[in-house]
Amino acid sequence: MADHILAYIKKNWLIILILLVGAFLRLYKIGEYMTFLGDEGRDAIIVRNLLVKADPILIGPGTSVGGMYLGPLYYYFMAPFLLFSNFSPIGPAIGVALLGVATIYLVYITGKQWFGEKSGLIASLLFAVSPTVIIYSHSSWNPNIMPFFALLSVYSVWRVWKLKQHNWLIVTAISFAFVLQSHYLGILISPVLFTYWLLSKPKYHIRYTIYSVLVFLFLMSPLLLFDVRHGWMNSKAFYKFVTVRQETVSIRPWTAIPKSYPIFEQINASMLTAKNEPAGQIVTILIILSIFILILKNKEKIINSTYYMLLLWLISGLVGFGIYKQHIYDHYFGFMFAIPFLLLGAFTEDRMKLKSKIVNLFIILGILYLVVINLKASPFMQTPNNQMKRSEDVANKIIELANGEKFNIAVVAERNYEGGYQYFLEKNKAKIVEIDAQIPDTITKQLFVICEMEKTKCNPTNSPKAQVASFGWSKVDSEYEVDGVIIYKLSHTK
Repeated sequence: MADHILAYIKKNWLIILILLVGAFLRLYKIGEYMTFLGDEGRDAIIVRNLLVKADPILIGPGTSVGGMYLGPLYYYFMAPFLLFSNFSPIGPAIGVALLGVATIYLVYITGKQWFGEKSGLIASLLFAVSPTVIIYSHSSWNPNIMPFFALLSVYSVWRVWKLKQHNWLIVTAISFAFVLQSHYLGILISPVLFTYWLLSKPKYHIRYTIYSVLVFLFLMSPLLLFDVRHGWMNSKAFYKFVTVRQETVSIRPWTAIPKSYPIFEQINASMLTAKNEPAGQIVTILIILSIFILILKNKEKIINSTYYMLLLWLISGLVGFGIYKQHIYDHYFGFMFAIPFLLLGAFTEDRMKLKSKIVNLFIILGILYLVVINLKASPFMQTPNNQMKRSEDVANKIIELANGEKFNIAVVAERNYEGGYQYFLEKNKAKIVEIDAQIPDTITKQLFVICEMEKTKCNPTNSPKAQVASFGWSKVDSEYEVDGVIIYKLSHTK
């Protein structure tokens, strides 16, 4: 057994090393670097209620644009990690980090099987050290699982199409359900999945197609049940999102053409060059040239070439973002994270086949340069945010100040709300009451205002924050500073 293990390590030492580096970059002091704000606290509260109170979950988080709800699969993914970590938010963050390491390996396997060993190694190496990928791999948040499941869905349908392994359709169905329930932009990979399902000649695998559809519908059923019970609220919101085109999307796909290049450049700069714009521009030009070269080399076998599968995946994403009218954040690219790495890996593999020492030297130096600029911008090179510790410390101080009495809280901040603090307050069985302006009994005798802004901007008694306004006329009894946050204890004026 030991000989077999040593032989395996010797044969696969490079990918093992890459995985170890990727694991270190994602797990190093994860409790200090992870994001833990309102959204993460809200999710932890919901999952804790599932585990402690057996409250079933039919819907996931709401979307920031469109007023829709995602499915609950991410919450069920979180549950075992939160349970095994004794309800510490670090548990689900570790779960996402481990899935991030698995994504590195899946990038390697995909690159290797699609284009060759060198392609897989180069793509996985750059994926392992990319700061943007790492940022979205060491915190518990529903979009953070999309890179793994998006790649798995495309990879699995490739196995159905190319290798005739029809049972992989079930993997496609499962992974695509996870994609849609992590972020609705994941629907942009559906043209790839549908096209290569058709090319795989469905008449030869009707049975597995039926199985996969049933599995997909089962995984999406909680969201459907919620919609039925609430007057098709989600469906109506999605319809409005698509049809109110002046605000969200354009119905004219050709409007995406002039936007495609800048968006592709944004993706490459974010994924490959640590947002180094000049380097991102150069890499974008090289990747576009590589696409033309690879197409010309494979023009006689369009249907059977994996390059065209990757290209369709890219075009589908660029068109989708091109007709989208809102700001595009990095996590929106989750379903496309693997594309630039696989493209660069495919091109370097192809160029290395020329066996030119000069070409190989340039490739090696280029890859080393990308590794260096990515490592220099790595999150662990920055000061930890300690957001989870701050939330816990502030919650403990409020419990101390509340003296066992009921209380309300409000958070005054630019980009945060009560969820993170509320999680630790509820976990420690504090008598926190959420204010509902229409229910007088929810207004207690004391309100703790947590201000994350400069003191001059806090204005605790006159803040437009809903909880402060609902509390009514108030005065500041005392104030405290904890981990850079100001806590105001308010009571009603008489």
